[in-house]
Amino acid sequence: MAALPTPKFDEFYRYDALTELLFAYAEARPNLVSVRSIGRSHEGRDIWVLVLTNTASGADIDKPAFWLDGNIHAAELTASTTCLYYLHQLLSGFAVDPQITYLLDSRVIYMVPRLNPDGAELALADRPRHIRSSTRPYPYDEHPVDGLTPEDVDGDGRILSMRVPDPHGTYKKHPTEPRLMVAREPGEFGGDYFRLIPEGFIKNHDGLTVTVNKDREGLDLNRNFPSEWRQEYKQLGAGPFPTSEPEVRAMVEFISSHPNIGAAISFHTHSGVILRPMGTQSDEDMIPEDLWSYQRFSALGEKLSGYPAISIWHDFKYHPKEVITGTQDWVYEHLGALFWVVELWSPNKEAGIEGYKWIDWYRDHPVEDDLKLLKWSDEQCGGQAHVDWKPFLHPQLGQVEIGGWDKMNYWRNPPPALREREAARFPAWMNQIALSLPKLELLRTEVRALGPDSWRIRMAVANSGYLPAYVTKRALERKVVRGVMFEIHLPPADPTVSLVSGKERMEGPQLEGHAPKSSQLAFLSSRELTADRAIGEWVVRAPKGTRLALTASAERAGTVRTEVVLD
Repeated sequence: MAALPTPKFDEFYRYDALTELLFAYAEARPNLVSVRSIGRSHEGRDIWVLVLTNTASGADIDKPAFWLDGNIHAAELTASTTCLYYLHQLLSGFAVDPQITYLLDSRVIYMVPRLNPDGAELALADRPRHIRSSTRPYPYDEHPVDGLTPEDVDGDGRILSMRVPDPHGTYKKHPTEPRLMVAREPGEFGGDYFRLIPEGFIKNHDGLTVTVNKDREGLDLNRNFPSEWRQEYKQLGAGPFPTSEPEVRAMVEFISSHPNIGAAISFHTHSGVILRPMGTQSDEDMIPEDLWSYQRFSALGEKLSGYPAISIWHDFKYHPKEVITGTQDWVYEHLGALFWVVELWSPNKEAGIEGYKWIDWYRDHPVEDDLKLLKWSDEQCGGQAHVDWKPFLHPQLGQVEIGGWDKMNYWRNPPPALREREAARFPAWMNQIALSLPKLELLRTEVRALGPDSWRIRMAVANSGYLPAYVTKRALERKVVRGVMFEIHLPPADPTVSLVSGKERMEGPQLEGHAPKSSQLAFLSSRELTADRAIGEWVVRAPKGTRLALTASAERAGTVRTEVVLD
Protein backbone atom coordinates (compact mmCIF):
# COMPACT_ATOMS: atom_id res chain seq x y z
CA MET A 1 0.00 0.00 0.00
CA ALA A 2 1.41 3.37 -1.01
CA ALA A 3 2.12 5.93 1.69
CA LEU A 4 -0.36 8.76 2.08
CA PRO A 5 0.82 12.27 1.25
CA THR A 6 1.87 14.41 4.19
CA PRO A 7 -0.08 17.66 3.90
CA LYS A 8 1.07 20.94 5.44
CA PHE A 9 -1.75 22.34 7.49
CA ASP A 10 0.20 25.47 8.45
CA GLU A 11 0.25 26.82 4.89
CA PHE A 12 -2.34 27.53 2.23
CA TYR A 13 -1.99 25.69 -1.06
CA ARG A 14 -2.03 27.46 -4.38
CA TYR A 15 -4.28 25.84 -6.98
CA ASP A 16 -1.66 23.73 -8.78
CA ALA A 17 -0.20 22.41 -5.53
CA LEU A 18 -3.68 21.65 -4.18
CA THR A 19 -4.58 19.76 -7.34
CA GLU A 20 -1.37 17.75 -7.14
CA LEU A 21 -2.09 16.89 -3.49
CA LEU A 22 -5.64 15.70 -4.18
CA PHE A 23 -4.55 13.43 -7.01
CA ALA A 24 -1.72 12.11 -4.83
CA TYR A 25 -4.31 10.97 -2.29
CA ALA A 26 -6.31 9.28 -5.05
CA GLU A 27 -3.20 7.51 -6.31
CA ALA A 28 -2.28 6.34 -2.80
CA ARG A 29 -5.81 5.06 -1.98
CA PRO A 30 -7.65 4.39 -5.26
CA ASN A 31 -10.08 2.08 -3.45
CA LEU A 32 -11.18 4.91 -1.15
CA VAL A 33 -10.92 8.18 -3.05
CA SER A 34 -11.41 9.46 -6.57
CA VAL A 35 -11.13 13.00 -7.89
CA ARG A 36 -13.69 14.36 -10.31
CA SER A 37 -14.32 17.76 -11.81
CA ILE A 38 -17.81 19.11 -11.18
CA GLY A 39 -17.26 22.07 -13.51
CA ARG A 40 -14.94 24.93 -14.29
CA SER A 41 -14.58 28.29 -12.61
CA HIS A 42 -14.92 31.66 -14.29
CA GLU A 43 -11.20 31.58 -15.19
CA GLY A 44 -11.38 27.97 -16.37
CA ARG A 45 -10.00 26.08 -13.37
CA ASP A 46 -11.47 22.68 -12.57
CA ILE A 47 -13.52 22.54 -9.38
CA TRP A 48 -12.50 19.25 -7.78
CA VAL A 49 -14.78 17.00 -5.78
CA LEU A 50 -13.36 14.09 -3.82
CA VAL A 51 -15.55 10.98 -3.68
CA LEU A 52 -14.65 9.18 -0.47
CA THR A 53 -16.00 5.67 0.04
CA ASN A 54 -14.85 2.07 0.00
CA THR A 55 -15.63 1.03 -3.57
CA ALA A 56 -15.38 -2.64 -2.56
CA SER A 57 -18.64 -2.27 -0.64
CA GLY A 58 -20.55 -0.57 -3.45
CA ALA A 59 -20.78 2.42 -5.73
CA ASP A 60 -21.00 5.89 -4.20
CA ILE A 61 -24.41 6.66 -5.71
CA ASP A 62 -25.88 3.59 -3.96
CA LYS A 63 -24.90 4.86 -0.49
CA PRO A 64 -26.21 7.65 1.73
CA ALA A 65 -24.02 10.73 1.30
CA PHE A 66 -22.64 13.66 3.26
CA TRP A 67 -21.55 16.79 1.37
CA LEU A 68 -18.68 18.99 2.54
CA ASP A 69 -17.32 22.15 0.92
CA GLY A 70 -15.07 25.07 1.74
CA ASN A 71 -13.59 28.29 0.45
CA ILE A 72 -16.58 29.67 -1.44
CA HIS A 73 -15.32 33.07 -0.27
CA ALA A 74 -11.95 34.01 -1.68
CA ALA A 75 -9.86 34.78 1.40
CA GLU A 76 -11.49 32.23 3.74
CA LEU A 77 -8.68 29.79 3.14
CA THR A 78 -8.81 27.92 6.44
CA ALA A 79 -12.05 26.38 5.14
CA SER A 80 -9.98 24.55 2.55
CA THR A 81 -7.46 23.47 5.20
CA THR A 82 -10.28 22.02 7.31
CA CYS A 83 -11.49 19.90 4.41
CA LEU A 84 -7.96 18.62 3.79
CA TYR A 85 -7.56 17.75 7.45
CA TYR A 86 -10.75 15.67 7.39
CA LEU A 87 -9.62 13.99 4.17
CA HIS A 88 -6.37 12.94 5.81
CA GLN A 89 -8.17 11.74 8.94
CA LEU A 90 -10.54 9.54 6.95
CA LEU A 91 -7.91 7.95 4.73
CA SER A 92 -5.38 7.38 7.50
CA GLY A 93 -8.07 5.97 9.80
CA PHE A 94 -9.58 3.44 7.39
CA ALA A 95 -8.95 -0.16 8.49
CA VAL A 96 -7.52 1.25 11.74
CA ASP A 97 -10.40 3.15 13.35
CA PRO A 98 -13.64 1.06 13.45
CA GLN A 99 -15.86 4.15 13.19
CA ILE A 100 -14.08 5.54 10.13
CA THR A 101 -13.92 2.10 8.54
CA TYR A 102 -17.66 1.57 8.94
CA LEU A 103 -18.32 5.12 7.73
CA LEU A 104 -16.45 4.61 4.45
CA ASP A 105 -17.88 1.12 4.04
CA SER A 106 -21.49 2.24 4.42
CA ARG A 107 -21.56 5.92 3.42
CA VAL A 108 -19.95 8.30 0.97
CA ILE A 109 -18.41 11.73 1.55
CA TYR A 110 -18.48 14.23 -1.31
CA MET A 111 -15.86 16.86 -0.51
CA VAL A 112 -15.02 20.07 -2.40
CA PRO A 113 -12.04 21.62 -0.59
CA ARG A 114 -12.09 24.79 -2.71
CA LEU A 115 -15.33 25.80 -4.39
CA ASN A 116 -13.92 29.14 -5.54
CA PRO A 117 -10.43 28.49 -6.94
CA ASP A 118 -10.13 31.83 -8.75
CA GLY A 119 -10.79 34.01 -5.72
CA ALA A 120 -8.48 31.93 -3.54
CA GLU A 121 -5.70 32.19 -6.12
CA LEU A 122 -6.01 35.99 -6.09
CA ALA A 123 -5.86 36.02 -2.29
CA LEU A 124 -2.68 33.90 -2.43
CA ALA A 125 -0.97 35.91 -5.18
CA ASP A 126 2.45 37.46 -4.61
CA ARG A 127 0.72 40.86 -4.62
CA PRO A 128 -2.64 39.76 -3.19
CA ARG A 129 -6.07 41.28 -3.36
CA HIS A 130 -8.83 40.21 -1.02
CA ILE A 131 -12.19 40.18 -2.77
CA ARG A 132 -15.40 38.58 -1.57
CA SER A 133 -15.77 35.72 -4.04
CA SER A 134 -15.45 35.24 -7.78
CA THR A 135 -13.01 37.17 -9.94
CA ARG A 136 -15.65 37.87 -12.59
CA PRO A 137 -16.26 41.62 -12.95
CA TYR A 138 -19.76 42.41 -11.72
CA PRO A 139 -22.05 44.25 -12.15
CA TYR A 140 -19.94 46.16 -14.69
CA ASP A 141 -16.86 45.14 -16.63
CA GLU A 142 -15.13 48.46 -16.04
CA HIS A 143 -12.02 49.53 -14.19
CA PRO A 144 -12.45 52.47 -11.78
CA VAL A 145 -11.50 55.85 -13.18
CA ASP A 146 -10.70 57.31 -9.78
CA GLY A 147 -10.64 56.40 -6.09
CA LEU A 148 -8.64 54.02 -3.90
CA THR A 149 -8.40 50.31 -4.67
CA PRO A 150 -7.24 48.27 -1.64
CA GLU A 151 -4.05 46.41 -2.46
CA ASP A 152 -0.52 45.79 -1.23
CA VAL A 153 1.39 49.03 -1.94
CA ASP A 154 4.68 48.37 -0.14
CA GLY A 155 5.19 44.84 -1.50
CA ASP A 156 5.26 43.00 1.84
CA GLY A 157 2.47 40.60 0.79
CA ARG A 158 -0.07 42.11 3.21
CA ILE A 159 -2.92 44.57 2.89
CA LEU A 160 -3.02 46.65 6.04
CA SER A 161 -4.09 50.24 6.84
CA MET A 162 -2.56 53.65 6.17
CA ARG A 163 -2.43 56.15 9.06
CA VAL A 164 -2.68 59.75 7.86
CA PRO A 165 -2.52 62.76 10.25
CA ASP A 166 -5.65 64.90 9.91
CA PRO A 167 -7.20 67.34 12.43
CA HIS A 168 -10.64 66.15 11.28
CA GLY A 169 -9.75 62.48 11.56
CA THR A 170 -11.88 59.86 13.29
CA TYR A 171 -9.11 58.20 15.27
CA LYS A 172 -6.42 59.01 17.82
CA LYS A 173 -3.63 57.07 19.48
CA HIS A 174 -4.48 55.24 22.67
CA PRO A 175 -3.06 57.25 25.60
CA THR A 176 -0.95 54.38 27.00
CA GLU A 177 -0.57 52.22 23.89
CA PRO A 178 0.21 54.50 20.92
CA ARG A 179 0.25 51.64 18.42
CA LEU A 180 -3.48 51.21 18.93
CA MET A 181 -5.87 53.56 17.19
CA VAL A 182 -9.12 54.32 19.05
CA ALA A 183 -12.14 56.42 18.14
CA ARG A 184 -12.48 60.03 19.24
CA GLU A 185 -15.09 60.63 21.89
CA PRO A 186 -18.28 62.55 21.03
CA GLY A 187 -17.53 66.29 21.27
CA GLU A 188 -13.78 65.74 21.64
CA PHE A 189 -11.43 68.32 20.09
CA GLY A 190 -7.92 69.71 20.40
CA GLY A 191 -5.91 66.50 20.04
CA ASP A 192 -3.79 64.79 17.41
CA TYR A 193 -6.11 62.90 15.10
CA PHE A 194 -5.77 60.58 12.13
CA ARG A 195 -7.67 59.08 9.25
CA LEU A 196 -7.34 55.35 8.75
CA ILE A 197 -7.41 54.45 5.05
CA PRO A 198 -7.10 50.97 3.54
CA GLU A 199 -3.70 50.29 2.06
CA GLY A 200 -3.90 50.95 -1.66
CA PHE A 201 -3.20 53.31 -4.54
CA ILE A 202 -5.48 56.21 -5.47
CA LYS A 203 -6.34 56.90 -9.08
CA ASN A 204 -6.81 60.54 -10.18
CA HIS A 205 -6.38 61.85 -6.66
CA ASP A 206 -7.55 65.46 -6.29
CA GLY A 207 -5.32 66.05 -3.30
CA LEU A 208 -8.22 66.29 -0.88
CA THR A 209 -10.87 63.57 -1.08
CA VAL A 210 -10.46 59.79 -0.90
CA THR A 211 -13.19 57.37 -1.90
CA VAL A 212 -12.64 53.63 -1.48
CA ASN A 213 -13.78 51.79 -4.59
CA LYS A 214 -16.00 48.78 -4.39
CA ASP A 215 -14.29 45.67 -5.66
CA ARG A 216 -14.63 45.47 -9.42
CA GLU A 217 -15.41 41.82 -8.74
CA GLY A 218 -18.65 42.43 -6.86
CA LEU A 219 -20.11 38.93 -6.74
CA ASP A 220 -20.86 36.97 -3.59
CA LEU A 221 -21.21 33.36 -4.69
CA ASN A 222 -23.05 32.51 -1.50
CA ARG A 223 -25.91 34.77 -2.61
CA ASN A 224 -26.29 33.13 -6.04
CA PHE A 225 -28.19 29.99 -4.98
CA PRO A 226 -31.74 29.40 -6.27
CA SER A 227 -33.77 29.37 -3.08
CA GLU A 228 -34.80 32.85 -1.90
CA TRP A 229 -32.55 34.48 -4.50
CA ARG A 230 -33.04 38.25 -4.60
CA GLN A 231 -31.83 40.99 -6.87
CA GLU A 232 -28.89 43.26 -6.17
CA TYR A 233 -30.95 45.98 -4.54
CA LYS A 234 -31.98 43.51 -1.84
CA GLN A 235 -28.89 41.31 -1.63
CA LEU A 236 -25.45 42.50 -2.70
CA GLY A 237 -23.47 40.25 -5.00
CA ALA A 238 -26.38 37.96 -5.88
CA GLY A 239 -25.58 37.99 -9.60
CA PRO A 240 -27.92 38.59 -12.53
CA PHE A 241 -29.98 35.43 -11.93
CA PRO A 242 -29.86 32.28 -9.75
CA THR A 243 -26.88 29.98 -10.52
CA SER A 244 -25.57 32.48 -13.08
CA GLU A 245 -22.06 31.76 -11.79
CA PRO A 246 -20.29 28.58 -12.92
CA GLU A 247 -19.02 27.71 -9.45
CA VAL A 248 -22.50 27.77 -7.91
CA ARG A 249 -24.07 26.09 -10.93
CA ALA A 250 -21.52 23.25 -10.66
CA MET A 251 -22.42 22.65 -7.01
CA VAL A 252 -26.18 22.87 -7.62
CA GLU A 253 -26.03 20.49 -10.57
CA PHE A 254 -23.89 17.97 -8.68
CA ILE A 255 -26.09 17.92 -5.57
CA SER A 256 -29.26 17.81 -7.69
CA SER A 257 -27.93 14.81 -9.58
CA HIS A 258 -26.94 13.06 -6.34
CA PRO A 259 -30.17 12.74 -4.34
CA ASN A 260 -28.34 10.44 -1.92
CA ILE A 261 -26.97 13.58 -0.18
CA GLY A 262 -28.87 13.92 3.08
CA ALA A 263 -26.67 16.30 5.08
CA ALA A 264 -24.03 18.92 4.38
CA ILE A 265 -21.61 21.40 5.95
CA SER A 266 -20.04 24.45 4.35
CA PHE A 267 -16.91 25.82 5.99
CA HIS A 268 -16.28 29.57 6.12
CA THR A 269 -14.35 32.00 8.31
CA HIS A 270 -14.53 33.66 10.79
CA SER A 271 -16.40 33.92 14.11
CA GLY A 272 -15.88 30.55 15.78
CA VAL A 273 -19.53 29.56 15.56
CA ILE A 274 -21.81 26.90 14.04
CA LEU A 275 -24.79 28.38 12.17
CA ARG A 276 -28.00 26.45 11.61
CA PRO A 277 -31.06 27.25 9.51
CA MET A 278 -33.33 28.89 9.01
CA GLY A 279 -32.03 32.04 7.39
CA THR A 280 -35.36 33.46 6.29
CA GLN A 281 -37.69 32.53 9.13
CA SER A 282 -37.65 32.23 12.90
CA ASP A 283 -37.56 29.03 14.90
CA GLU A 284 -41.26 29.54 15.66
CA ASP A 285 -42.02 29.21 11.95
CA MET A 286 -39.86 26.12 11.47
CA ILE A 287 -41.26 22.58 11.25
CA PRO A 288 -40.96 21.47 14.90
CA GLU A 289 -39.55 18.01 14.14
CA ASP A 290 -36.83 19.56 11.99
CA LEU A 291 -36.02 22.16 14.64
CA TRP A 292 -35.65 19.42 17.24
CA SER A 293 -33.37 17.47 14.94
CA TYR A 294 -31.23 20.54 14.30
CA GLN A 295 -31.02 21.32 17.98
CA ARG A 296 -29.96 17.75 18.76
CA PHE A 297 -27.19 17.63 16.14
CA SER A 298 -26.10 21.21 16.84
CA ALA A 299 -25.69 20.34 20.53
CA LEU A 300 -23.40 17.51 19.45
CA GLY A 301 -21.45 20.03 17.37
CA GLU A 302 -21.04 22.29 20.39
CA LYS A 303 -19.89 19.41 22.56
CA LEU A 304 -17.40 17.97 20.08
CA SER A 305 -15.99 21.19 18.60
CA GLY A 306 -16.23 23.72 21.41
CA TYR A 307 -18.00 26.16 19.08
CA PRO A 308 -21.41 27.52 20.07
CA ALA A 309 -24.25 26.60 17.70
CA ILE A 310 -26.74 29.36 16.96
CA SER A 311 -29.64 30.23 14.66
CA ILE A 312 -28.88 32.37 11.62
CA TRP A 313 -32.22 34.16 11.86
CA HIS A 314 -32.08 34.90 15.58
CA ASP A 315 -28.38 35.41 16.22
CA PHE A 316 -26.34 36.06 13.07
CA LYS A 317 -27.75 38.89 10.99
CA TYR A 318 -25.45 41.49 9.48
CA HIS A 319 -28.19 44.03 10.15
CA PRO A 320 -31.37 43.53 12.21
CA LYS A 321 -33.51 44.57 9.25
CA GLU A 322 -31.75 42.36 6.71
CA VAL A 323 -32.23 38.70 5.85
CA ILE A 324 -29.21 36.64 4.79
CA THR A 325 -29.75 33.85 2.31
CA GLY A 326 -27.27 31.44 0.78
CA THR A 327 -26.30 27.80 0.61
CA GLN A 328 -28.25 26.91 3.75
CA ASP A 329 -31.52 28.08 2.24
CA TRP A 330 -31.10 25.99 -0.87
CA VAL A 331 -29.89 22.81 0.83
CA TYR A 332 -32.39 22.80 3.70
CA GLU A 333 -35.26 25.11 2.82
CA HIS A 334 -35.36 24.01 -0.83
CA LEU A 335 -34.12 20.39 -0.76
CA GLY A 336 -34.88 19.44 2.82
CA ALA A 337 -31.40 18.09 3.61
CA LEU A 338 -29.68 18.98 6.88
CA PHE A 339 -27.18 21.80 6.55
CA TRP A 340 -24.82 23.86 8.68
CA VAL A 341 -22.42 26.71 8.04
CA VAL A 342 -19.31 26.61 10.22
CA GLU A 343 -17.56 29.94 10.68
CA LEU A 344 -14.06 28.84 11.65
CA TRP A 345 -11.77 30.73 14.01
CA SER A 346 -12.40 33.43 16.60
CA PRO A 347 -9.52 35.81 17.35
CA ASN A 348 -11.77 37.46 19.95
CA LYS A 349 -12.06 34.26 21.94
CA GLU A 350 -8.36 33.60 21.46
CA ALA A 351 -7.61 36.93 23.12
CA GLY A 352 -9.82 36.12 26.10
CA ILE A 353 -12.83 38.23 25.10
CA GLU A 354 -15.96 36.55 26.39
CA GLY A 355 -19.67 37.14 25.98
CA TYR A 356 -19.45 39.10 22.73
CA LYS A 357 -22.14 39.08 20.05
CA TRP A 358 -20.75 37.81 16.79
CA ILE A 359 -21.96 40.57 14.48
CA ASP A 360 -22.67 43.43 16.89
CA TRP A 361 -19.12 43.34 18.23
CA TYR A 362 -17.75 44.54 14.89
CA ARG A 363 -20.02 47.58 14.97
CA ASP A 364 -18.95 48.68 18.42
CA HIS A 365 -16.99 47.25 21.33
CA PRO A 366 -14.99 48.54 24.31
CA VAL A 367 -11.37 49.64 23.92
CA GLU A 368 -10.45 47.05 26.53
CA ASP A 369 -11.16 44.38 23.93
CA ASP A 370 -8.68 45.98 21.53
CA LEU A 371 -6.03 46.02 24.25
CA LYS A 372 -6.61 42.30 24.87
CA LEU A 373 -6.23 41.63 21.15
CA LEU A 374 -3.05 43.67 20.98
CA LYS A 375 -1.63 41.72 23.90
CA TRP A 376 -2.58 38.49 22.14
CA SER A 377 -0.79 39.69 19.00
CA ASP A 378 2.36 40.49 20.96
CA GLU A 379 2.45 37.35 23.08
CA GLN A 380 0.99 34.70 20.78
CA CYS A 381 1.53 35.98 17.24
CA GLY A 382 4.99 37.52 17.39
CA GLY A 383 3.48 40.98 16.95
CA GLN A 384 2.13 40.09 13.51
CA ALA A 385 -1.64 40.20 14.09
CA HIS A 386 -1.25 43.93 14.71
CA VAL A 387 1.66 45.21 12.63
CA ASP A 388 3.69 48.12 13.97
CA TRP A 389 3.29 51.33 11.98
CA LYS A 390 6.11 52.08 9.55
CA PRO A 391 6.71 55.23 7.49
CA PHE A 392 5.97 55.00 3.79
CA LEU A 393 6.14 57.59 1.03
CA HIS A 394 2.84 57.14 -0.76
CA PRO A 395 2.78 58.29 -4.41
CA GLN A 396 -0.52 60.13 -3.95
CA LEU A 397 -0.79 60.89 -0.23
CA GLY A 398 2.83 61.66 0.53
CA GLN A 399 4.23 60.61 3.89
CA VAL A 400 1.99 58.07 5.66
CA GLU A 401 2.43 55.11 7.99
CA ILE A 402 1.40 51.57 7.10
CA GLY A 403 0.41 49.05 9.78
CA GLY A 404 -2.50 47.97 11.95
CA TRP A 405 -4.48 44.77 11.94
CA ASP A 406 -3.56 42.04 9.46
CA LYS A 407 -7.10 40.90 8.81
CA MET A 408 -6.24 38.32 6.16
CA ASN A 409 -3.72 36.27 8.09
CA TYR A 410 -4.93 36.67 11.68
CA TRP A 411 -8.61 37.58 11.45
CA ARG A 412 -10.11 35.90 8.42
CA ASN A 413 -7.74 33.00 9.07
CA PRO A 414 -5.82 31.76 12.11
CA PRO A 415 -2.05 32.20 12.29
CA PRO A 416 -0.20 29.24 10.75
CA ALA A 417 0.49 27.47 14.04
CA LEU A 418 -3.22 27.35 14.96
CA ARG A 419 -4.78 26.25 11.68
CA GLU A 420 -4.48 22.53 12.31
CA ARG A 421 -5.91 22.93 15.78
CA GLU A 422 -9.03 24.62 14.41
CA ALA A 423 -9.47 22.01 11.69
CA ALA A 424 -9.14 19.20 14.24
CA ARG A 425 -12.28 20.33 16.06
CA PHE A 426 -14.68 18.95 13.46
CA PRO A 427 -13.98 15.38 12.23
CA ALA A 428 -15.71 13.73 15.20
CA TRP A 429 -18.88 15.74 14.64
CA MET A 430 -18.88 15.17 10.89
CA ASN A 431 -18.42 11.43 11.45
CA GLN A 432 -21.40 11.37 13.77
CA ILE A 433 -23.62 13.26 11.33
CA ALA A 434 -22.63 10.99 8.44
CA LEU A 435 -23.17 7.84 10.50
CA SER A 436 -26.63 9.10 11.51
CA LEU A 437 -27.81 9.27 7.91
CA PRO A 438 -30.47 6.77 6.88
CA LYS A 439 -29.13 3.47 5.59
CA LEU A 440 -31.27 0.98 3.68
CA GLU A 441 -30.48 -2.66 4.46
CA LEU A 442 -31.90 -5.97 3.30
CA LEU A 443 -33.61 -7.89 6.07
CA ARG A 444 -34.52 -11.00 4.10
CA THR A 445 -36.19 -12.39 0.99
CA GLU A 446 -38.83 -15.09 0.85
CA VAL A 447 -39.92 -17.31 -2.04
CA ARG A 448 -43.06 -19.43 -1.59
CA ALA A 449 -44.46 -21.79 -4.22
CA LEU A 450 -48.17 -21.21 -4.89
CA GLY A 451 -48.37 -23.81 -7.66
CA PRO A 452 -46.11 -25.64 -10.12
CA ASP A 453 -45.09 -22.41 -11.86
CA SER A 454 -46.52 -19.72 -9.56
CA TRP A 455 -44.50 -18.03 -6.83
CA ARG A 456 -44.91 -15.38 -4.16
CA ILE A 457 -41.78 -13.30 -3.63
CA ARG A 458 -41.27 -10.98 -0.69
CA MET A 459 -38.41 -8.55 -0.10
CA ALA A 460 -38.10 -7.00 3.37
CA VAL A 461 -35.87 -3.98 3.98
CA ALA A 462 -35.19 -1.67 6.90
CA ASN A 463 -33.60 1.69 7.60
CA SER A 464 -30.74 1.07 10.02
CA GLY A 465 -29.89 4.76 10.34
CA TYR A 466 -30.75 7.20 13.09
CA LEU A 467 -32.48 9.63 10.74
CA PRO A 468 -35.58 8.79 8.70
CA ALA A 469 -35.11 7.97 5.04
CA TYR A 470 -36.51 11.37 4.10
CA VAL A 471 -34.13 13.07 6.64
CA THR A 472 -36.39 16.09 7.31
CA LYS A 473 -40.09 16.93 7.27
CA ARG A 474 -39.14 19.79 4.98
CA ALA A 475 -38.22 17.26 2.31
CA LEU A 476 -41.66 15.68 2.59
CA GLU A 477 -43.33 19.08 2.47
CA ARG A 478 -41.39 20.02 -0.67
CA LYS A 479 -42.08 16.58 -2.23
CA VAL A 480 -38.43 15.97 -3.08
CA VAL A 481 -38.20 12.41 -1.72
CA ARG A 482 -40.23 9.29 -2.46
CA GLY A 483 -40.92 6.35 -0.22
CA VAL A 484 -38.81 3.22 -0.61
CA MET A 485 -39.00 2.00 -4.20
CA PHE A 486 -39.19 -1.75 -4.85
CA GLU A 487 -38.37 -3.18 -8.26
CA ILE A 488 -38.41 -6.67 -9.71
CA HIS A 489 -36.36 -7.20 -12.85
CA LEU A 490 -38.06 -9.61 -15.23
CA PRO A 491 -35.99 -11.08 -18.06
CA PRO A 492 -36.87 -9.26 -21.28
CA ALA A 493 -38.66 -11.12 -24.07
CA ASP A 494 -39.06 -14.30 -22.04
CA PRO A 495 -42.67 -15.53 -22.45
CA THR A 496 -42.24 -18.07 -19.65
CA VAL A 497 -41.88 -15.33 -17.00
CA SER A 498 -44.71 -12.92 -16.21
CA LEU A 499 -45.98 -10.80 -13.35
CA VAL A 500 -49.28 -11.95 -11.87
CA SER A 501 -49.66 -9.35 -9.12
CA GLY A 502 -47.62 -6.39 -7.95
CA LYS A 503 -45.85 -3.97 -10.23
CA GLU A 504 -42.41 -4.08 -11.76
CA ARG A 505 -41.72 -0.85 -9.87
CA MET A 506 -43.78 0.26 -6.87
CA GLU A 507 -43.49 2.82 -4.12
CA GLY A 508 -43.56 1.74 -0.51
CA PRO A 509 -43.75 3.83 2.67
CA GLN A 510 -41.31 6.37 4.06
CA LEU A 511 -39.00 4.62 6.50
CA GLU A 512 -38.36 6.08 9.91
CA GLY A 513 -34.98 5.79 11.63
CA HIS A 514 -34.12 4.55 15.09
CA ALA A 515 -34.17 8.04 16.62
CA PRO A 516 -36.65 8.05 19.52
CA LYS A 517 -39.80 10.07 18.88
CA SER A 518 -40.14 10.86 22.57
CA SER A 519 -38.63 9.87 25.89
CA GLN A 520 -39.56 6.64 27.65
CA LEU A 521 -41.57 8.66 30.15
CA ALA A 522 -43.79 10.36 27.57
CA PHE A 523 -47.57 10.24 28.20
CA LEU A 524 -48.23 8.90 24.71
CA SER A 525 -45.59 6.59 23.30
CA SER A 526 -45.18 5.98 19.59
CA ARG A 527 -47.46 3.35 18.08
CA GLU A 528 -45.31 2.90 14.99
CA LEU A 529 -42.84 0.44 16.49
CA THR A 530 -41.66 -0.96 13.16
CA ALA A 531 -41.99 2.11 10.94
CA ASP A 532 -38.38 1.55 9.90
CA ARG A 533 -39.35 -1.55 7.86
CA ALA A 534 -41.12 -2.17 4.58
CA ILE A 535 -42.00 -5.16 2.42
CA GLY A 536 -42.26 -5.45 -1.33
CA GLU A 537 -44.33 -8.34 -2.61
CA TRP A 538 -44.98 -9.88 -6.03
CA VAL A 539 -46.59 -12.98 -7.50
CA VAL A 540 -44.89 -14.25 -10.65
CA ARG A 541 -45.44 -17.09 -13.05
CA ALA A 542 -42.13 -18.68 -14.07
CA PRO A 543 -40.43 -22.07 -14.36
CA LYS A 544 -38.75 -23.57 -11.34
CA GLY A 545 -35.08 -22.53 -11.10
CA THR A 546 -35.63 -19.08 -12.62
CA ARG A 547 -33.37 -16.37 -11.17
CA LEU A 548 -34.85 -12.91 -10.60
CA ALA A 549 -33.09 -9.74 -9.47
CA LEU A 550 -34.72 -7.47 -6.87
CA THR A 551 -33.86 -3.88 -5.98
CA ALA A 552 -34.98 -1.57 -3.19
CA SER A 553 -33.91 2.03 -3.03
CA ALA A 554 -34.56 5.24 -1.14
CA GLU A 555 -32.91 8.36 -2.49
CA ARG A 556 -31.22 9.36 0.78
CA ALA A 557 -30.86 5.89 2.31
CA GLY A 558 -29.15 4.10 -0.57
CA THR A 559 -29.88 1.05 -2.68
CA VAL A 560 -29.83 -2.69 -1.96
CA ARG A 561 -29.81 -5.41 -4.61
CA THR A 562 -30.32 -9.13 -4.30
CA GLU A 563 -31.30 -12.17 -6.34
CA VAL A 564 -33.79 -14.96 -5.64
CA VAL A 565 -34.07 -18.41 -7.14
CA LEU A 566 -37.56 -19.82 -7.63
CA ASP A 567 -37.11 -23.13 -5.90
